Amino acid sequence: MTHDEKRESLRQKIEAGEARHAQRSVAEYARDAREGATRLVKDHPIATLAGALAVGALIAAVVPARGRRFTLGLGRRALSLASLAAEFGMAYGSGLLDTAGKAALSGKDKLEDFGDSMEDGARTLRREAGHRASIAADGAATLRRTVAKKTGRAVRDLRNRMN
Repeated sequence: MTHDEKRESLRQKIEAGEARHAQRSVAEYARDAREGATRLVKDHPIATLAGALAVGALIAAVVPARGRRFTLGLGRRALSLASLAAEFGMAYGSGLLDTAGKAALSGKDKLEDFGDSMEDGARTLRREAGHRASIAADGAATLRRTVAKKTGRAVRDLRNRMN
């Protein structure tokens, strides 16, 4: 591929990307941003909470105070919001732990059921194997008796012919 062909290929890719970008609406971008933020919060709740507190502290440090009374009120509101966010994080974490505990119990129950079914299957196989062995032993005993009778009669008939 020559240099000009590479340049043309790259130009076509850029134009295709621009066309896709032009077709997307603001609502689609907003939906993608919302889904990404929701996924981030669900995947990393503690990091999200810590980041929110850090941003709040940074804003509080950067914004100039307009007076002691206003600053105290703002501090109380910020503390109230931080407390609310911490409670939310604790509730969310507790919910995650509950969900994990339920999943562990469900897995334990399924493993126990699987073990029971394996045990039942092994017991059935052992019973069937014992039954088949009994049938084979009965057949062998019957065969032994039949062979013994025929052999005994053949020996007796030979003795009678020899005498």
